[in-house]
Formats: sequence, structure tokens, C-alpha cells
Amino acid sequence: MRSSNPVFSRRGFSRDNSGYAGFNAQQSPQQPQAGGNPYAQAPADQYTTNPYATQTPAPPRSGVMTMDDVISRTAMTLGTVVVGAVLAWVVLPVSTTSYGLAIGAALVAFVLAIVQSFKRKPVPALIIGYAAFEGVFLGVISEMYNEAWSGAPFQAVLGTMAVSAATLIAYKQRWIRVTARYARVGMTIAIAFMLVMMVNLLVVVFGGADDGGLRSFGPLGFAVGVLAILLGCFFLTLDFKQIEDGITYGAPREESWLAAFGLTMSLVWIYLEMLRLVAILQGND
Repeated sequence: MRSSNPVFSRRGFSRDNSGYAGFNAQQSPQQPQAGGNPYAQAPADQYTTNPYATQTPAPPRSGVMTMDDVISRTAMTLGTVVVGAVLAWVVLPVSTTSYGLAIGAALVAFVLAIVQSFKRKPVPALIIGYAAFEGVFLGVISEMYNEAWSGAPFQAVLGTMAVSAATLIAYKQRWIRVTARYARVGMTIAIAFMLVMMVNLLVVVFGGADDGGLRSFGPLGFAVGVLAILLGCFFLTLDFKQIEDGITYGAPREESWLAAFGLTMSLVWIYLEMLRLVAILQGND
């Protein structure tokens, strides 16, 4: 499956016949069917083995992705984002120059994310590089928001943590079921949202909307921000599903880098939108 956050092209860990990462799969974790698991080991030759002999369980496969792998890789990528943000906040004062550097860092991070999305295998250097440049961008932007709306970044971090935890709980309790239809509908909405935002940006750049249009700091901007956060939660559920499938079907350990990459992009998306919502709410006080 190709799912994604802003990049819309991350691949899933396991694919069924419809191309979705384990969605609607009926296999049990203990006995996955080879047709729905690209990482399944080839079965023994049934014509040379005794079908009536007692079969001994195969030893656990080595080199497969585990939850510990996902957690450690995610800690590395998010840690890099945080370090980059802190350094940018401390070193770069709020100015037109620092804003230009932030835009440049965001563009570099975007290019690195695009390059990684077209790679057949995860490249840790690209993922860590993305996290570093994204951190610089977030540090400068957060400092600017803090200058205008004191405490906004801290509140946005708390809001991101709360939203992410709530999404994880909803997923674990199966209040949200990630199915093929869920993914199709969600991705359609996400793509439409991104296209509308691109058109809105062009309108603002060419002077058609002085207040930011759909991204204004008024009620309309608040509503769009809420929708964007909900899309971020949608991306998180796809990440959770891909991680769950990867562990269930024995994805290679290196795939944990893709899991960390996806989670980082989703959390950055939610944080930026949360930052705008906090600013809008403070501006209306």
C-alpha cells in the first residue's frame, strides 16, 4: 500500500491481493498465509516430507522487525528533530534571515522525504537528514510563534501528545478500524485537502486573499486547522496499522526505519497544525 503523510507515497509492510497493507487480512499472526505475506518463508517440500510425521515448530526468524526496533528508531528520528529545533531556537534569532533559513530547511527536508519515498529500501541517512532539517524549520517557526503568542509552542507540544495518545488508544481499542475502504476514503480526502491548500496558497501569493484565505487566523482558519489535525490522526492510524502488519508478518528489521519515518512525519504535521490552532485561540482571547 502507498500511504502517507504530506508525501502520499509511503509503502506498506504487507500486501494483500487488493494492494493494501494487511487490510481485511484474515490470517492469524501465528499462521500467516503466504499469499498475503510477502515475508513468509517458503514451505517445506510436501512431496519429500512425511505428511503424517509430527511437525516441530520452526524456530523464530532472526532479523525481523520488532516493536523495540520501531521504538528505538522513532526515538532517534524524533530526538534528531528535537535537537535540531532546540539548536535553531537558541542560535538563530527571530529575523527575516532566520525565516529564510527555515524555509530553506523545510524545502531540503521535503526533498529528502521525496527521495526516500522513491527508494525501495529505507536509507537511514536520508531519514535522519530529513529529521535534522525538519527540526531546524520547526525551531525557527516555533520561536516566531512564541514571540507573537507566548507559550504557544509548549501548548502545541502538549496538544500533539494528547491527540497522538488519544489516537493510539482509539486504534488499540479498535474504535478505529483501518480497512481498505477507510484508507481509500481518507486518502481521497487528504489529497483533496492538499490540492485545495495549494490553490489557496497561490491565491494568497498573487494577492487574491490578504488575510490568508482558508489559512486565516479567524473562524474559517480554525475549522481548516481542526480538519488538518484530523487528517494527521488519520495518517497516524495508517502508521499504526503498517507497524502492526510489519511485526505480524515478519517484515525485515530495516523496515522499522520506515515506521519511524512515517510516525515522525505524522507528528510533525499534527504539531504544526496544533501550533496554528493555539495561536488562533490566543488571538481571540
